[in-house]
Amino acid sequence: MSKKKRRRQARNKPEASAQGPAPRKTEAKTIPEAPKKGLRKIHFLVLFLAILVTGGTLYLVFKPKYRVRRSSELNVLLITLDTTRADRIGCYGYTKAKTPSLDALAANGVRFANTYCQVPLTSPSHCSLFTSTYPITHQVHDNGFYNLAPEFETLAEILKNNGFQTAAFVSSFSLDSRFGLDQGFDVYDDTFEYEEFLKSFRSERTAEKTSALFWQWLEQNSGQKFFCWVHYFDPHLPYSAPPPYKEEFADRPYDGEIAFADYYLGKTIEKLKEKNVLEKTLIICVGDHGEALGEKNEIDHGLFVYDVSLRVPLIFYAGEHLPKGLVVPSRVRVIDVMPTILDLLKVAPNRQIQGASLVSQLKGKRRPDLSTYIETYMPREYYGWSELIGIIDGKYKHIQAPKPELYDLVEDPEEMKNLYEKEASISAGLKEKLKAMIARYSSKTAPGGRTLSLEEQEKLSALGYVGGQALGKPSGQPLPDPKDKIAEYSVYVYAKKFEYEGDYPKAEEYYKQALVFSPEVAWNYVHLALLYRRMGKIKEGIEVLESGNRRIPDNLILLSRLASLYVRGQRLGEAVATAQAVLRMDPQYFDALYIAGLSLVNMGKWAEALGYFERAMDIEPENMSLELQYAFCLVANGRGAEALKIYDRLKKNNPRDYRIYQDMAIMYESLHDLNQARENMKQAVDLNPYFETYFNYSILLEKMGDLREAIYYLKRYLETTPEKGSPRKSAAEKTLRLWENRRENQ
Repeated sequence: MSKKKRRRQARNKPEASAQGPAPRKTEAKTIPEAPKKGLRKIHFLVLFLAILVTGGTLYLVFKPKYRVRRSSELNVLLITLDTTRADRIGCYGYTKAKTPSLDALAANGVRFANTYCQVPLTSPSHCSLFTSTYPITHQVHDNGFYNLAPEFETLAEILKNNGFQTAAFVSSFSLDSRFGLDQGFDVYDDTFEYEEFLKSFRSERTAEKTSALFWQWLEQNSGQKFFCWVHYFDPHLPYSAPPPYKEEFADRPYDGEIAFADYYLGKTIEKLKEKNVLEKTLIICVGDHGEALGEKNEIDHGLFVYDVSLRVPLIFYAGEHLPKGLVVPSRVRVIDVMPTILDLLKVAPNRQIQGASLVSQLKGKRRPDLSTYIETYMPREYYGWSELIGIIDGKYKHIQAPKPELYDLVEDPEEMKNLYEKEASISAGLKEKLKAMIARYSSKTAPGGRTLSLEEQEKLSALGYVGGQALGKPSGQPLPDPKDKIAEYSVYVYAKKFEYEGDYPKAEEYYKQALVFSPEVAWNYVHLALLYRRMGKIKEGIEVLESGNRRIPDNLILLSRLASLYVRGQRLGEAVATAQAVLRMDPQYFDALYIAGLSLVNMGKWAEALGYFERAMDIEPENMSLELQYAFCLVANGRGAEALKIYDRLKKNNPRDYRIYQDMAIMYESLHDLNQARENMKQAVDLNPYFETYFNYSILLEKMGDLREAIYYLKRYLETTPEKGSPRKSAAEKTLRLWENRRENQ
C-alpha cells in the first residue's frame, strides 16, 4: 500500500501481434509537409467553392485527417521501460527485434520517433516524468541519494484528485517508495521478496512478476476509472533473460531482455481486453533512459549524455481516441508526457509543469523540435569526476564539461565530430542558452539529499550503482573529465559484472585495481570490503576499511561501513565506538545510529540501544528494518504493548514480509505465549522457507515439546544453510543427534 509522503527512439512496417491490438493494413504515416505557398490561393478557392456548393457537408470532406478524441473517462496505463533504447525496438527500424507488442501499439497508435530523456538515470528520469520538471528543478540528481520533495505535485496526485484510482507496480529498488515517487498512489507495490535478494543480491523483480501483480489488482479494480503505472526493469545489467529468450538471444542478451518484457506487455494488453477496458484505456509506453552497449566508450548508462543513453521509445495508444499508425518525427521530451496525458483527459495542468502538451502532434500537426536541458551528475557523485550538463537546441547538442563538446545531430547522429572549437559562435550561443535555462529552471532550495543506510546502499549496488553520495558542495578544484577516465570506469563496471556472475575472485581483482587507480576515493575501499563480506571474509573486509580510514581519516562512509563489519565480526565494542565517532561528526547520521543500537542489542544493553533507535526513528520513521529493531527493543524493555501496535501496523501494510512474523514470534515467546509464538513462526516459515526461519522454528518447537517437528525443521536448516563450518551449524549438528537420541528413548 502507499506509504506517507516523504520528508521532504528504414522504419519497418509493424507486424500484427496476438498480444496487442491488430495493426491496420496501411503503412505508418508521418506528418505531411505543409503546402507550398504557390498552392495556397488554389486551396482557398477550392475551399470557398466547397462552402458554396456543399454547405453543411464541408466537415465531411475537410475534417482533420488525424483525429484526437479527448475524454475525461479514459483509464490510463503508463508503462515505463527501464534502460530501453528506442533503436532496439522493431517499430523504430531494428529488424532483429522481437517486440510484437510494442510494434502493434505503434501501428495502432502514435509513435514519437525522436524522444529524449533529460537525465540517463532511473530515479531522476522518473521524477521528471511524473512532475514534468527538469532535474535542476526537482533536485533529484541520482538514484537513492535524493527524495522527491512532497511540494512537487505528481501526475498520480493530480489524477487521484480527479477521481482516478491510482496504483503503481515497480520492479527496482531505485524506485522504492522511500525516495518519494509514491506520492498520490493508493497502492504502491515496491516489495521485493527477501529470499530472492539473499540468493542473487539483485533488488529487482522481472516483468513476469510485476505484471502478475498488476493483473491481480486489475481483477478487482477494472470497473472504476484508474491510473496505473507498471515499471519494467529487465533490460538493465546484467542481461540475463529467462528461457527461451536466454537461448534465442544468446549473442544479443540485451535484445533478449527487451523481448521478454515485450512479451509480458502483450499479456498485460490481453488482460485489458479480457476486462473489456482496452478500448477505453490510454496506454503510454516510454523509456526512462537508454543504454550505451559499449558505444561512445560507455558500457551501460549514466556516465555520459550521448544519444545512445538519452533517446527512448514513446508510444501513445488509445483505440479510436487517437490516430493509428502516425509517426511524429520532431523532437519531444520525457517531461512532455505528463502534460499530454492531462490534456487528453481534459484535466487542467498545474503551474509547476515545464513540459508541453503533445496533443497537436497527436493530431498530425508539424511542430518544431523542442529544446531540452540534459545532465548527469553520476560521474561526480560516484567517482569524483566532473558532472556533465548540456542543451539540445535545433540540430545541435552542447555538452558543458572540462573538455566541452558540440555535435550536429543531423549531420553527425553518432556524435563523432566535436565541433566545439570549429563552430565557436554556435558553441557560445548554446552556452548562453544553457545558462539562461539553468537560471530559469533551477530550484531555489537545496537538493533533497539523504544518507543511504547500509541496506539501501547494498540494494542499489546490487543493481549496478557502484557508489555515491548526495550532491555536495564544489571542491574548489577542477574535476577530471569523464572522457579521460574510461580505463578506470571500465574497471568499476567489470568488477560489478564479475560480482553479479558470482565470480568473486575476479571481482576482487578488479576492485583492487580500482584502489590502485584512485586510493583517495572512499567507495573503492567500501566495495572491496562488501565483496569480502559476501565471501565470508569479514576479517579481510575490516582490514580494507581500516586501511582506508588511515588514508582518508574521519570519512563518514568509511567509518560507518567499518562499524557495520565490526558487528559482523562480533567486535561489538569497536562497532559502538566507531559509530559514536561518526555521530560526533554528524549526530543525524542514520547508519551510525542504527549500527550503535544494533550492537548494543547484541550486547544485551537494551535500554541504551533503545535511545539510539529512537533517534534513528526521528530521521527515518518509515524504515521497516529500523521499525522491527525498535519494536523488538521495546519488548526487551518491558514495553510489549507499544511493540505490538508497531507489529500490527507493519503486518497490515506488509502482509507477506516474513520478518514481521518472525519477530512477533520471538516477542510472544518472551511473553511466554508459546501458541502465539508458534503460529507466527509458522507463518514466517511459510512466507520464507529459508535456513534462518527453519532454525528458529525448530528451537521453538523443541521448547514446546514437539520433538518430531523440531527434528524435521532442524534437518531442513542443515540441508539449506550456506553457513559452512559456522559455529551455529556445528552446534545444530550436535543438537540434532541429541534430539534424535531423545526421541528414540521416548
